[in-house]
Amino acid sequence: MGSLLPSRTIARYVGVMFLTRVVAVLIALVFILLTLDLIGEAGRILAVAGNTNADVWTYTTLRAPQLVAQFLPYSVLLATLVTLGTLNAQGEVVIFKAAGISAHQILAPLFAVALGVALATFAFDELVLVRTNATLNRWKNADYAPLRTLGSGPTEVWARDGFDLMHAARMDGRGDGARLEEFILYSRTDNSRLTAIVNARAAQPAPGGWLLTDAHRFDVASGKSSAQPRLLWRTAVRPERFIGAEPDPATLSFAQLRGQIAAARADGKAVGTLSSAWWHKLAGPLSALMMPLLGAVAGFGLARSGKLFVRAVAGMFLGFAFFVADNFMLAMGDFGAVPPLAAAWAPLVIFLLIGESVLLKTEE
Repeated sequence: MGSLLPSRTIARYVGVMFLTRVVAVLIALVFILLTLDLIGEAGRILAVAGNTNADVWTYTTLRAPQLVAQFLPYSVLLATLVTLGTLNAQGEVVIFKAAGISAHQILAPLFAVALGVALATFAFDELVLVRTNATLNRWKNADYAPLRTLGSGPTEVWARDGFDLMHAARMDGRGDGARLEEFILYSRTDNSRLTAIVNARAAQPAPGGWLLTDAHRFDVASGKSSAQPRLLWRTAVRPERFIGAEPDPATLSFAQLRGQIAAARADGKAVGTLSSAWWHKLAGPLSALMMPLLGAVAGFGLARSGKLFVRAVAGMFLGFAFFVADNFMLAMGDFGAVPPLAAAWAPLVIFLLIGESVLLKTEE
């Protein structure tokens, strides 16, 4: 057996114990937090006309992935403290070390499980979380209007054609299949003079421009308005010219966010916030890999004083200090105070060194 691992039996024993506790702690945390969340949100959802208990269940299925992703690293930390604390309390750590197994070898099965958790977290974020985040955000922005009536496209999109400004409450589809909802055209002769306002229930691409449905035109000079069931607005503006607010990284996959960064950089926009979020999509899941190291103090002790509770609190303090530092650095990255790469990776590297230093000083 390689020097990095204990015996296969010990590795399986410790790894299975750790994995079951990660799952148990995660289920308990998500259940409690989701219950508390529903106490406040269920009333708001049911207060909207047309919503039923099925919509509350829909909210549950959309909210649960957010809680899983948010508290999975905490679950790994708490599971580390419980697992190593149990091994310590039962004297198994002493037995392992008496057999010549080092602290790093005892932790090796935990690192292996944590690596699997990190990979699963990244896949979960890419395949599930970004879609549920987008749906839930759109639903909340609509004040929990019946979800079936909401489109899937971005909200509040704008475009410009010369001095004319166009706005739509929502855009669904792409290319020739695009559709703008609650479309408004502000026709101007220059940057300050408004000549007409055209409102339409919907707008779709058509040869030579856009076809407006249920259009109403208000002429500023004459003060008169007119209505037309269908109106062709002639313009060269295409659907891809319509842009929304700054994209939410939580609703974009790793590849999609990278594309948004490239597009924003090409337009001369600041990309610090998006770049920090992009790097954090890699660094965030890897934080689970560090939790066994930060929680190792619960298993090996600072001075072998036997004060298991004190050691567990010390491990918990290290873990939560990391989460505070991680959020702080991301905020600094958003403000542009630190480079995006440092904002995402610096807490991970710093606390990795801290955890390794504590382990080496106390055990190795």
